Amino acid sequence: MSTRRKSIGTRNESSLHRALKHKYAGPGGRTEIKVGDFIADGVRKNGEYIEVQTGSFAPLKKKAAEFALRGRVRIIHPIAVTKTIEVYDAGKTFLYRRKSPVRGSPWSLFDALLHAPELPLNPAVAIEIVLADITEKRVRDGKGSWRRKGVSIKDRELSVLRESLLYKGPSDYLRFVPFKRNEEFTASMLAKRAEVSQWTAQKALYVLTKLKVVKRIGRKARELLYKRSR
Repeated sequence: MSTRRKSIGTRNESSLHRALKHKYAGPGGRTEIKVGDFIADGVRKNGEYIEVQTGSFAPLKKKAAEFALRGRVRIIHPIAVTKTIEVYDAGKTFLYRRKSPVRGSPWSLFDALLHAPELPLNPAVAIEIVLADITEKRVRDGKGSWRRKGVSIKDRELSVLRESLLYKGPSDYLRFVPFKRNEEFTASMLAKRAEVSQWTAQKALYVLTKLKVVKRIGRKARELLYKRSR
């Protein structure tokens, strides 16, 4: 691997990203491979392209489409079921650790898909979510977000990989629709039945509508009314 390629593909790469990249490239696979105008995180022995994405999928719209012209693509999306935060001072001396109150779930996938909702419609693209325990390392260096009072996030590490779920196409997203084929429902009804927030249900329905998994059929009071399309 050339120095130039490494600097482009691995700049600011977290330990979490690196661990998943090598895990999913697998035996006989390669990492940091130039594909057209992009760098793929990995290519498996069977030719499948691997892309690890920890945040929004919006940056992958063109990249995944480019890879899909050449073969199958698997997007790996880690979700922190539990997150442990470790805080260090500017001299890298450990100060304390705590558990984050935020807990991820498969429904967190819709945060990533919100600005790329039609990505799963490409038949060559699959999305695999990785539910994991993650450790986030922070440093009090005065350079971080004002929301964290200047504390910087320096790294994220994979602590425990709990489970992975693969979504190969739109039909697989029916897992998020706990209603029968002809049953009508609203976002608030979905939120209640799935035990998620109203905002999460609304994001999910926006994406699921784009995927033609559900369809809007009217209104019930002030809410949009939906039915399954499949």
